Amino acid sequence: MMKTQIKTPEEIENMRQSGRILAEILQIVADATQPGVTTAQLDGLAAEELKKRKAKAAFLGYNGFPASICISINNEIVHGIPGEKVVQDGDLVGLDFGVEFNGMITDSAVTVPVGKVSPAAQKLLTFTQKALTDAIGILKDGVRVGSIGAQIEATLEEGGLKVIDVLGGHGVGHTVHEDPFIANFGTKGTGQALKAGMTIALEPIASLSTHETHLADDSWTYVTEDGSLSAQFEHTILITEDGAEILTLP
Repeated sequence: MMKTQIKTPEEIENMRQSGRILAEILQIVADATQPGVTTAQLDGLAAEELKKRKAKAAFLGYNGFPASICISINNEIVHGIPGEKVVQDGDLVGLDFGVEFNGMITDSAVTVPVGKVSPAAQKLLTFTQKALTDAIGILKDGVRVGSIGAQIEATLEEGGLKVIDVLGGHGVGHTVHEDPFIANFGTKGTGQALKAGMTIALEPIASLSTHETHLADDSWTYVTEDGSLSAQFEHTILITEDGAEILTLP
């Protein structure tokens, strides 16, 4: 990881453009996430939409990752490789996407419910998304990473969910992952203080019943140890003097 940098106004504007492109394409892919589609088809759609917008997939080739978007289903937590797997009614499909535009990178993720999902799955989605919203709500110049993690942890626990504690948020902009690492748990008032002009990706990740994970045979996909459902929501955010600006909105 490189040291987090205060971004220049020009870099921030390029990240705004990158983020808008990302949000548009992520919505298109989410809308296409229907029963019968393969994850490879969704990856192809993301690549096609990037080409139309003269943008690049930030994940393609990153540490050897072979696709434009990470697609993780049900007990797959993150970094799923698109392939011939077919999306089915009742699935939870995680879409994690990075876009590079004019040299600047943004990163965002959603977990899409396909058709009718169980009440437990809906609770997982509701509180993981709420954890992201609540964490963004405390961001401002001087906020410490421990406070962000504590807020995410509190919301996930409010929903009776388990924090996936080996994964978390991070700085982003010049590269996919920059310092600092921002755990999805923590102690309020501890850790590095963030400064206005920094850009970070916050990504609460939770499961219904376990903290424990293992890496699948593909050496990329994290899965829950007990097979329980997992969800992830993520935005790229600019820290401002008195709050935050979400960069990955349409």
